[in-house]
Amino acid sequence: MNPTTLFYILIAILVISFVVDKILDTLNAKHFNDKIPTELADVYDEGAYKKSQAYKKENAKFSNLTSTFSIVLTLGFFFMDGFKYVDNLARSISDNPIIIALIFFGIIMIGSDILTTPFSYYKTFVIEEKFGFNKSTKKTFWLDKIKGTLLTAILGGGILALIIWFYQLTGTSFWIYAWVLVAVFSLFMNLFYAKLIVPIFNKQTPLENGELKFAIEKYAEKVGFTLDNIFVIDGSKRSTKANAYFSGFGAQKRITLFDTLINDLETEEIVAVLAHEVGHYKKKHILFNLFTSILLTGFTLFLLSLFVNLPIFSEAIGVTTPSFHAGLIAFGILYSPISEITGLFMNYISRKFEYQADNFAKNTFAGKPLITSLKKLSKNSLSNLTPHPSYVFMHYSHPTLLDRVKNLQQ
Repeated sequence: MNPTTLFYILIAILVISFVVDKILDTLNAKHFNDKIPTELADVYDEGAYKKSQAYKKENAKFSNLTSTFSIVLTLGFFFMDGFKYVDNLARSISDNPIIIALIFFGIIMIGSDILTTPFSYYKTFVIEEKFGFNKSTKKTFWLDKIKGTLLTAILGGGILALIIWFYQLTGTSFWIYAWVLVAVFSLFMNLFYAKLIVPIFNKQTPLENGELKFAIEKYAEKVGFTLDNIFVIDGSKRSTKANAYFSGFGAQKRITLFDTLINDLETEEIVAVLAHEVGHYKKKHILFNLFTSILLTGFTLFLLSLFVNLPIFSEAIGVTTPSFHAGLIAFGILYSPISEITGLFMNYISRKFEYQADNFAKNTFAGKPLITSLKKLSKNSLSNLTPHPSYVFMHYSHPTLLDRVKNLQQ
């Protein structure tokens, strides 16, 4: 195979992926006006349902615009030898492979961010604002951008630099050391993300003593779940949408409730949501996801080690001097169909886990308050109650509300 053939294979993968996404989006959009299933008839009244339909349609149009802009930008960059120019610029600054790679990806990421930030701004301050969700200020928006960019540069740049260093030291065996590095980092982040990263963006406070805390502690004691860390996060700082999540394990495990969740739901409903999260922990879903992610990372890095040093990978994107960073770009696109397949598998498993966690909550607490909480959360976020099955199969990590309600009613 020559570089030109590989170049067009990369282009074909990008275009096919875009076309498949657009087909799925179109199929999904055809269901926006479907009649609400009987089981969910109490979620929306007529006015709220019309509002949810308008929200879905506006987001669909916006998604079409942003994805079309992104594919045109990407293809333009490929056909105009963008990678070659960025690589030459990076090489004019340094001759150290690690520095060259960091500059190379830094330029691409900053350029991409500059071009896509207006879309993000519009989404937050026009669409989300129009439908009453946005609570973010312009100051918060820009601070989030700066903090996110710095975190990506420090953590992402640091990991990339170490991986290239391993590559220089050990050649194709680098993947083993890189795998250990990523595995340790993943484990560390799973344990300490809530303590180290979340506070950069949000304020977390221990749940105050009162009816809710007493109800949670009573439930935790009933199911033999040691829970010393229950925190409330100021989600209302950015949006009216509510959430709750579980993080860490062992002594570091904690439940985090959005303040919007506490405002939207009754005590019994919050305990039901928490029981669902406890179900994930008790059923070992968190450990399964962590270790599966680590195994998939090892598989990906192993494949990368087989191809990244082939000159054709760099030449295919127009970079004449073979390098790890150029090979990584080509490999990333070639690997994307495999990533799509593993993503489908993980989504399928995730949907199964959601049913298991729902059943755990139903069996150890109650099904009815979990149903009413899911309905309220769906209503308050103007969720799509009638997604196309193909769209659900490809994109949903959770079962649809209808499927969850039917399961809980059994």
